[in-house]
Amino acid sequence: MTRTSFGFIIPQRAIVFGAATWPELLDLARAADHNPLFDSIWLGDSLIAKARPDPIPILGALAATVSRVRLGVGCMASFPLRDPVVFAAQWAALDLISNGRTELAVCTGIGLGGTSAREGAIWNIRDSERGARMVENIEICRRLWSEDSVTFDGRFRSFANAAIQPRPVQQPCPIWIAANPQPALAENPLRRVARIADGFMVAEVRPGLFAALWPKLEQYLMDEGRDPTAFPNIVYMNVNIAPDRTVALEETARFLDRYYGPVFSPAMAAGWTAAGTPRECIDHLRAMVRAGAKAIALRITGWNQRDQFARLANDVLPFVDAQ
Repeated sequence: MTRTSFGFIIPQRAIVFGAATWPELLDLARAADHNPLFDSIWLGDSLIAKARPDPIPILGALAATVSRVRLGVGCMASFPLRDPVVFAAQWAALDLISNGRTELAVCTGIGLGGTSAREGAIWNIRDSERGARMVENIEICRRLWSEDSVTFDGRFRSFANAAIQPRPVQQPCPIWIAANPQPALAENPLRRVARIADGFMVAEVRPGLFAALWPKLEQYLMDEGRDPTAFPNIVYMNVNIAPDRTVALEETARFLDRYYGPVFSPAMAAGWTAAGTPRECIDHLRAMVRAGAKAIALRITGWNQRDQFARLANDVLPFVDAQ
């Protein structure tokens, strides 16, 4: 039986509203690196819409601090806004100093409540452009990471004779796409994943979302001549472990309200969170595995990050694959 891969999400925006400190989160990153149950550490990203410490310098700090786990951004919501040549050079440097341990999951960054539109207005970028900009930036990064000299004439960026050194250690350097579309509107974004992505990340922001999307993506991958069994996926989940599920979900709702604003209904928060007793959390995560999740990244949605991490590592994750 294949072991489920687990990632630990560092909620660096929690620093902004007092749910954690940077030294505390750095200690948890070290703890995840030392625990063989975890294979990766992930950060979030947003420039203005949901401001937080930028993931690029944090990944640099982590690359020098943890030595085993892979280091990722999921999702890189600002990717369509960033200069792709500058970003390609930054990410290549991160891959170098981490010795080829980076994982990049990009997304359009379109958010609820109009936050992405207000953010994009700073750079005169409309939400309707973000998908096309993301695709163009992916192409630019891949070419800069693999070619000696790049001339590009695109819809949004044009330049001649660009080159970066050093290139990423990983060749090719993977770029995943994160997407959480409603199942009825999923064909175009999922076909884009199947066509150009190296992996798929989905946040379970609606109950049963991953279970609805993954079979569709499997078919689209086969349509592209790609093997779904060899295609990586990871489900972005919240976790809050408590003796009472209601209490755990109440704290999660407060946490998500501070993190994103009041945009997630109680049903959405419950569907996105493994909450309650260790047994309830185990059952929720097992359901994700049965639906086809190959990896699950977990963010603690609470104010006692250290205690929650210990319970997650000791009382939940060792038993998810046990039958």
